[in-house]
Amino acid sequence: MEQIKSDSEIIAEIYRNAQLAITSISDIMPEIEDGEIREEIMREHEEYEKICSEAAQLAMKYGIDVKEPSPIKKAMMWSAIKMGTANDNSPQNIAQMMIRGTVNGITSLKTSLTDGEKVMAADVKKLLNSLIALEEGFEKKLKKFL
Repeated sequence: MEQIKSDSEIIAEIYRNAQLAITSISDIMPEIEDGEIREEIMREHEEYEKICSEAAQLAMKYGIDVKEPSPIKKAMMWSAIKMGTANDNSPQNIAQMMIRGTVNGITSLKTSLTDGEKVMAADVKKLLNSLIALEEGFEKKLKKFL
């Protein structure tokens, strides 16, 4: 049976994905000492902020209520980042952690693209494709730190 995602579900997922990225970046920034990877991750933060803003505008346009990630999810991410960097805050380890999150995001977003592609509004599809392309670019740039 074919799963079809609605525009509202996809907009909510885009917003949630960007919010989780922003939160994880905010959590990991205090652990980063290397200037080069710090600069890259700060740039990524700015791009996620833009996507989040665009998703919020689409949500308003379509009358959708988007929610922030749950406090439990945020706490789990925070603790995973703290544990992951406790003994190793090298650029390589930071990049590995960020790549894992990015790949999870890409996988989820591409599934949504497949699930809703036939019925998705053009502006929703455009934003979804923009976020996928952005995350694929981030993955490629972060791999340079491995």
